[in-house]
Amino acid sequence: MAKRSALITGITGQDGSYLAELLVNKGYEVHGLVRRTSSVNTARIEHILDKIQLIPGDLTDESSLVSAIRKSKPDEIYNLAAQSFVGSSWSQPIFTGETTAIGVTRLLEAIRTAGSDARFYQASSSEMFGKVQATPQNEKTPFYPRSPYAVAKLYGHWITVNYRESFGMYACSGILFNHESPRRGIEFVTRKISDGVARIYHGLQDELRLGNLDSKRDWGFAGDYVEAMWLMLQQENPDDYVIGTGETHSVREFCELAFGAAGLDWEKYVKIDPRFVRPAEVDLLLGDASKAKNVLGWKPKVTFPQLVKMMVESDIELVARDMKSKGKTPRSE
Repeated sequence: MAKRSALITGITGQDGSYLAELLVNKGYEVHGLVRRTSSVNTARIEHILDKIQLIPGDLTDESSLVSAIRKSKPDEIYNLAAQSFVGSSWSQPIFTGETTAIGVTRLLEAIRTAGSDARFYQASSSEMFGKVQATPQNEKTPFYPRSPYAVAKLYGHWITVNYRESFGMYACSGILFNHESPRRGIEFVTRKISDGVARIYHGLQDELRLGNLDSKRDWGFAGDYVEAMWLMLQQENPDDYVIGTGETHSVREFCELAFGAAGLDWEKYVKIDPRFVRPAEVDLLLGDASKAKNVLGWKPKVTFPQLVKMMVESDIELVARDMKSKGKTPRSE
């Protein structure tokens, strides 16, 4: 039996790296789309580089997407690439729209142009719920996006639904609530906190500046969430699913657990900085993943405290290694 093949856009990101790992372990031939830049950051996939194939391509260039699909001949396509930092979307609204919104259409068109019958997964976002109209949020909750990023994601979500209904494509959207890991980008608040804790622990800084501590999110582990992506494409019929833990926690709670994992009192180090408060804030996101549990048999394995501890311990070790490489002595464990 021929190996199943998958094409992942955004393979060098947090989700892409976990998904690539999962698919490699399932025996897939894994292809990853990477932008044509002078230096591709493969740090997150370094340990599986010999087991995957990277193909140059860009969501702003449809011909490169057609070429990538024809080359990889995928059974499944996972679109995880985007300008994915909410904060940057206010300063880069056009670029965010080009990649996170129109990029989805280019990829869907490329699938049709290449004559591929690959099953398609679109990474939608809980940010689309924005100014929430009901709590918790499920697949039927109306959207009210509150950032250029969320507006772009909403376009990507609906164009996926539209291509499914217009052309009979097997196309799914996963409406994922916040999912974190030690591989999260440093610009995201959770990783900013775990990295800040590690630096304070090792004596490299003495405070951590944050924005709105009352903002609440449904935070899960990215490694659990990529399994849900895969499960969506294994069903008989394509559909959209909310993926979340069903628990909500504040940034303040995250701080308390993160500093606590390093034996520190968060109140001594955290300072509020108005620069980090968003122009339009999303106050509360809470996912109802009942449908995913009932249809896909999916539920999260890693708890919120386990996730925070995992991230802090990883960053304490990472900072220690960096200090040693520079001839500095890290705090003894």
